[in-house]
Amino acid sequence: MRRLALVAFILLNSMLGGCSGKFTDDVFVRQDVDFDSITRVAVLPFQNNTTDNFAHQRIRNVAITQLLASGMADVVDRGIVDSVLYEEVIDPTLPIDLINMKRLGQRLNVQAFLLGSVDMVAGKGSGTSYPQLALTLRLVETQSASILWQNSGHWTSESFTGKIFGIAPTDSYHVNIELLNKMMRSLPTSR
Repeated sequence: MRRLALVAFILLNSMLGGCSGKFTDDVFVRQDVDFDSITRVAVLPFQNNTTDNFAHQRIRNVAITQLLASGMADVVDRGIVDSVLYEEVIDPTLPIDLINMKRLGQRLNVQAFLLGSVDMVAGKGSGTSYPQLALTLRLVETQSASILWQNSGHWTSESFTGKIFGIAPTDSYHVNIELLNKMMRSLPTSR
């Protein structure tokens, strides 16, 4: 009877562990910054360093949601940001210089920009059967272009116990949500 209970416990623990995935990140936070002074942020288009043509757009949408959910600051609507970029003739696929960053900050009435890059998207059809995602996010002050916060993170739904017991990995949407949620938690905020 004890052996059966032990096997049941191990299986249940393995199943729960197999669904969770693995998160790793590396965070930088500038220490001499009053993050409470950042009350409004614009999320600029993300760079896409993958072969998934729409990954950066999907991840940007989820990042906006996670930034709003963090309560760190108000976020300018994506359509307004894209419209101002178009009006200012700023190519969102190229780096933004300091003059344009200051001008965008003034036009959008923001103290900081959230910028990001999608560094890896993997899943079925890309040589692996489990979804994974790697991102780099950074919060940049509009007037000096100083990086206030940066986080490079990776989430994989692969797990050792999942492989052993054949537990299906979480889907790529869940991986997106989990990774961004965990990365945004490292944003300094007292709100």
